Amino acid sequence: MNTYVVTLFIFGAIVLLTTWLPLALRRMPLSLPICCIVIGMLLASSPFTPLPRFNPLENTVWAEHLTELVVIVALMGAGLKIDRPLGWKRWMITWRLLGIAMPLSITGIGLLGWAILGLQPAPALLLGAALAPTDPVLAADVQVGPPQTGEEDDIRFALTSEAGLNDGLSFPFVLASLAIATSTDWNWIGHWFAFDVVWKLAAGVGVGWLVGRLLGYLTFKLPETGRIAKTGDGLAALGFTCLSYGATELVHGYGFVAVFVTALTIRQAERRSNFHKELHDFGEQIERVLMMVLLVCFGSIVAEGTLLELVDWRVATVATATLVFIRPLAGWLSLTGCAHPTVEKVIVSIFGIRGLGSIYYLAYASGKAEFPGIETVWATVLIIILASIFLHGIAVTPVMRWIDRKRGVDAMKPIKT
Repeated sequence: MNTYVVTLFIFGAIVLLTTWLPLALRRMPLSLPICCIVIGMLLASSPFTPLPRFNPLENTVWAEHLTELVVIVALMGAGLKIDRPLGWKRWMITWRLLGIAMPLSITGIGLLGWAILGLQPAPALLLGAALAPTDPVLAADVQVGPPQTGEEDDIRFALTSEAGLNDGLSFPFVLASLAIATSTDWNWIGHWFAFDVVWKLAAGVGVGWLVGRLLGYLTFKLPETGRIAKTGDGLAALGFTCLSYGATELVHGYGFVAVFVTALTIRQAERRSNFHKELHDFGEQIERVLMMVLLVCFGSIVAEGTLLELVDWRVATVATATLVFIRPLAGWLSLTGCAHPTVEKVIVSIFGIRGLGSIYYLAYASGKAEFPGIETVWATVLIIILASIFLHGIAVTPVMRWIDRKRGVDAMKPIKT
């Protein structure tokens, strides 16, 4: 059997499924990520397909770079589709989730890893930092709609903007875990704060803004015949993404932060242009294909079974506490005092979906240092992502339809073709 031809056939079939399934699943309590994982498990378990049973601990470089790519593409898409102008009061719900909910989540999950899993401080902190962010890829079902569609209520805006910024903001804590793992004293704190916190965050915001301003000018402000927008080619979104990320990483800034800031800046350069929709639509298609590939591989990790064998009552307890108590409680506390209805605050607190960004952080850290008990950390993250994808994926459709009905919004209007 020609392995290459079989691979092409399977890839084509899966891509077609990912284009059709969102339409088929609109009224069902299922999500595309669930289907992709099941497909990956079936393919990896079948003797007739070339998909290997993937173990990320043996392929950390591939796991790191593939997840990195899909995350930055998702971040660009998230930034482009936010209609709400940036502002302290207008984004207050976002600042609360970032400044209160995320540190509380990192602390709570890290303490669970230390107390229940018996992890040392470095891997416990890594566990908390990897699991704290809401994933920009898998949270698409609870994010705002495409640009200029008006599908931007406070719930969707909060989860979209949080996912856009918290991936980069959790990185300092990942780097802190690396510093703890490779140091014999506490002399690293000064360098970590000055470089990994202050400089990298400032560089991420600054370079992202500068690149966004430049690209916004080239796209919308040049003489009309020379504008990128005149091409009508959404492929530019991929160029914007890689340019912003690469430029920021070259000066040792946080590329995740920069990509989202670049997208917001480009969006604000000319808010009414239809070209934003072209950029968003193309980016969404690329994101969906990359997500499909990675989740099929994720399904092969599940089928391979090495990490799942490490799941015991301790891992199950930490996973349950993280999804049922830590994130919902941290989110709720962060929104205390907000004027939003209670039910909206509950939904925002619960739907902090764990996903591919967590795998990126683990793969990145695993390739830089030796962490005692890292297999347990991977197993815990794996089971939490798997549970989050299934639980949130099943609940998101009926919950969002219910809240939309309460607002008098027709969330299930037919898709225009």
